[in-house]
Amino acid sequence: MIKFALIKEEKTPPDRRVVFSPNKLKELVKKFPEANFKVQSSDIRIFTDKEYQDAGFEVSEDVSDCDVLLGVKEVPLPALIPNKKYFFFSHTIKKQPYNRDLLREILKNNIELYDHEVIVNQKNHRLIGFGRYAGLVGTYNGFRGIGLKENLYSLPKVESLPDLDAMLAELDKIKVPPIKILLTGAGKVARGAKEILDHLKIKELDVEDFLRFKGEEPVYCNIDVLDYNKKRDGSAGSLKEFFEEPGKYDSNFLRFAKCSDFFISGHFYGDGAPVFFTAEDAKSKDFIIKYIADISCDINEPIASTIRPSTIAEPFYGYDPVSESEVDFREKESILVMAVDNLPCELPKDASEGFGEMFMEHVIPAFFNNDKNGVLARARMTQNGRLTSKFSYLQDYVDGV
Repeated sequence: MIKFALIKEEKTPPDRRVVFSPNKLKELVKKFPEANFKVQSSDIRIFTDKEYQDAGFEVSEDVSDCDVLLGVKEVPLPALIPNKKYFFFSHTIKKQPYNRDLLREILKNNIELYDHEVIVNQKNHRLIGFGRYAGLVGTYNGFRGIGLKENLYSLPKVESLPDLDAMLAELDKIKVPPIKILLTGAGKVARGAKEILDHLKIKELDVEDFLRFKGEEPVYCNIDVLDYNKKRDGSAGSLKEFFEEPGKYDSNFLRFAKCSDFFISGHFYGDGAPVFFTAEDAKSKDFIIKYIADISCDINEPIASTIRPSTIAEPFYGYDPVSESEVDFREKESILVMAVDNLPCELPKDASEGFGEMFMEHVIPAFFNNDKNGVLARARMTQNGRLTSKFSYLQDYVDGV
């Protein structure tokens, strides 16, 4: 018998998501009777304590008798319980300075940390995450911003709606103007964004047709890295080479910036990859992008107009290409920027249910099959008060070097 706990989210601003909904938890213990679950009491979680109790689970403030603690966001230092296994997004794998003390405390307290972000298969592809919901909400927010900036229509905030179905129903009420929409990426984020574009019945074009298109209807094109990057020596290149040696490539994005109105970024941006466009590029008369939903939200890196993250409360700001500074997004010459970095929080119910589905499929079995596929071994960042070999590159980060 392994005793798991769903821990309450204590990070500020509050996050209403959870790893498992009450219904998914019921399904899980039926499938894995050796799994025992306890739920830490929370007054902000999207599912109430009573819903878990009604589903047959113990709800308590104290979860110190549990072996494996499951959360979403970083656990505050005082709330960490020594000698436990923890699953959450630690935001430490890129040596984020603001979480150095968290990783130090985890090591000091002999905690075995498994970061959701590094739960991957043998090909190093992520198995779980909230990417689809970031894509769904980010794209909706982009259309909401266009409606506000151009005074075309009014969409409510996603956080005011009960679920994904209600969000899609709001989109059914709008008429999309005849704009050309560019979507980057091929993963879960891009697929979530694509769901919205397809729901709106916007026509998809291939690269060449999109570049030539001059019609009077909304259209979109979904491009991947070899569409917006080209090899310096003129040869064809490959995805594998691009990810291994991005320095051999230059950006070819401007050919799209010359003919696109709305840019939705759903890509993963790796270190050393060419930027999409610079501040100088955005000053060009040929650069006509007016609206950007930067779901990837890499600050001051590949997309020059993303100068800061925005918030669920204030999701939009304007970028003035001339002064390279922030202005009101309603200003005529500004580029509208949506760069919320915690988009799935706006759909906590659907995001939690989707996350639990993936966690139950890919992670929970590993506890009861001797981790035969190595899922836990690959995601284990710390053990016995030390970094595991895969994550030993973080030692200088921990040491403050």
